[in-house]
Amino acid sequence: MARTEEAGRLVPPAWLTAGLRPAPVPVPRAAVLRAGVAMAAPLAAGLAADRPAYGALVSMGALSGVIGDTADAYRMRVFNIAVPQLFGVLGVTLGTLAFGHGWVAVAVLTGVALVSGMISSIGAVASVSGLLLLLNAVVGAGLPLPDPWWTAPVLLSLGGLVVLVLTLLGWPVRRGAPERDAVAATYRAVADLYEAAGTSAYDGRRQAVTDSLNHAYDLVLARRARQHGRASPLVGLLARLNVLVPLVEAAPAAHFGARRSGPLPAAVPAAVRELADAVQEGRTGAPVPDLPVPERPSEKAVDHALRHAANVVHEREPDPGDRLGRPAALRVRVRRNARAVLLSGASWRYGLRLALCVGLAQALVSLVPVPRSYWVALTVTFVMKPDFGSVFSRAVLRAAGTVLGLVLAALVLSGVPRGWWDVPVLLVLAALIPAFSAKGYAFQTAAVTPVILLLSDVLNHQGSALVLPRLYDSLIGCGITLVAGYLLWPESWHTRVGARLADAVSDTADYVDMAFSDTERSDPHARLRARRTLYRDLSTVRSEFQRALTEPPPTGTRAAAWWPLVVAVERIVDATTAARVRAGHGAPAPDRAEVAAVAGELRELAEGLRSSDTLVEVRTELPGDENGVLEPLRQEVRAARAIAGPDLR
Repeated sequence: MARTEEAGRLVPPAWLTAGLRPAPVPVPRAAVLRAGVAMAAPLAAGLAADRPAYGALVSMGALSGVIGDTADAYRMRVFNIAVPQLFGVLGVTLGTLAFGHGWVAVAVLTGVALVSGMISSIGAVASVSGLLLLLNAVVGAGLPLPDPWWTAPVLLSLGGLVVLVLTLLGWPVRRGAPERDAVAATYRAVADLYEAAGTSAYDGRRQAVTDSLNHAYDLVLARRARQHGRASPLVGLLARLNVLVPLVEAAPAAHFGARRSGPLPAAVPAAVRELADAVQEGRTGAPVPDLPVPERPSEKAVDHALRHAANVVHEREPDPGDRLGRPAALRVRVRRNARAVLLSGASWRYGLRLALCVGLAQALVSLVPVPRSYWVALTVTFVMKPDFGSVFSRAVLRAAGTVLGLVLAALVLSGVPRGWWDVPVLLVLAALIPAFSAKGYAFQTAAVTPVILLLSDVLNHQGSALVLPRLYDSLIGCGITLVAGYLLWPESWHTRVGARLADAVSDTADYVDMAFSDTERSDPHARLRARRTLYRDLSTVRSEFQRALTEPPPTGTRAAAWWPLVVAVERIVDATTAARVRAGHGAPAPDRAEVAAVAGELRELAEGLRSSDTLVEVRTELPGDENGVLEPLRQEVRAARAIAGPDLR
């Protein structure tokens, strides 16, 4: 027994090992093949031309393109690869000009880090752009690159162009396929949601629908922002996506009805899956959904939404209706983002944290004679990306991934002769990057490390002597990040789940008011937009929750205590939607006083979340018609108010 207890104490905590478990996701085979070819072919061309250093730089540029190629839609992939490459070219240019200038290099990299950190708060493309801006600046300032100064920027750009060309090879035959696949996948997620109605699996399926809707709208609306007119196939695709909204809205009512009266008929999810197949295959024609005769208001809502969806899906040129709007013009978004970056306190704080860490790293290697010590600042660059996850956990995972990558690099550098053998080795190692990146950050680090070391060895010919110094540099970089980028900033020790959840609860109160107000009758699409925004906010809360769980105690423990309330708020939104749907299909509408009482309880809960980290249990009566449409909503609000936490005493 004593040995068992001792072994249990030696097991590392879950918050520390969570990132070391590979994510159960499929391997992106096309990306694997593309990465191998895009990085090995330039090196082979450089060896054939007796310019291996040039080939290595083109492969490094291709590495940046592989890291940035994370989108599905082709137009977004062009944007995701091309824009970060431009920032990468700027970064390597600044780094090359500062190479060998001591404290000038420190100042340049510190300034670049400030800009990189600030623009990373804009969005995913800006975040990758900021990463490549700083990453290439560090490489340019730390490695002796070929003369003249413009050679490296041109070669790195060529590498990004190789990835872009390989990416676009499938565009002629799959031009609209990613968007169509995303919409069809959303239909299938809705079918799974209806299949789970009335069961404990419903909450998880609802989250899957939210994620799928967010992804589909991101793809379709991003492409639509670049197209005009009503003849485009994209218009029909947007209409088929918009018509899903009433189906999603009817799902909570079906769920509450199924809990009282049993599961939905199997014909309902089957009909939704048939619509998914029709969207996927582009089929039109006369729809004949085989559905049972509805009796209760919730069943009527599902029947009405499903038949309407069938009509739109099978229509040749459906009208999208613009329920959820379209993106603002590019100039408007640029001005909005620039203003947000310059005026945001969070943007400045992150930029200053990153600048401090990079400045310390570069100052350290300027004072201490460490050969090829650019790896210290490189480690800081990869770890200090809180928009990618927890700084603390990324430092730990970076160290673990680097050790694994260095073991592999040592085998390659010591066992494989330099020259043409580098090409097949790089082909295999580069292919591992997209395969391992999907599994988690530690696995991505383990894949990227030997690739960078192999290409660096082509440039500086240090062989296996690179391995141990890179390990020391990585540990130094992780240490700098943990102290200067984490421990010195108290905000890093606190979870933001409570604050974001308070905003979501307050918005939920407004949504409850809107669902039964005159605004609903004058502008019915306003509630749909509010509901979509609210679910996006709750999705952000979930993401913040997952990030906080990887922080060490007490932050991770405190975040875990918020989870029951996160689920409770999502159920309140569902109950509100179900009540509105039932009232719209024959059930008596609730009294305004009942609605105001529920909204008031939610606003009181939001204020409690903002004013204290410790919730107290509140028993609330919330009287009303026990047979009315608001009764399930009142039950969910009572359950939310009864939750006490997080209390870590």
